[in-house]
Amino acid sequence: MKKIEAIIKPFKLDEVREALSEVGVTGLTVTEVKGFGRQKGHTELYRGAEYVVDFLPKIKIEVVIADGAVEPAIEAIIKAARTGKIGDGKIFVTPVEQIVRIRTGETDESAI
Repeated sequence: MKKIEAIIKPFKLDEVREALSEVGVTGLTVTEVKGFGRQKGHTELYRGAEYVVDFLPKIKIEVVIADGAVEPAIEAIIKAARTGKIGDGKIFVTPVEQIVRIRTGETDESAI
């Protein structure tokens, strides 16, 4: 089992969710986050004063899936989230040792 964490632009969330659904992902967790990478933020003008916005709004999607579904999920995220511009985001894949469904006590693959 693997956990996929994807940091994407907020306006791409619906497209990514639909793309993951099409490849068989049945559940995901979404968190509103802020951060920066190569973008390094940007400047904005407010009431005549310039100020720097260091942390840009992003969305973090977390999905835990079986090993065999990892590549199709990654490809779906990339296809749906890509704009071709800086700040499109990142995908992180990490191993998951154990899953337990609290309600039923199911473990591992059956708990996904």
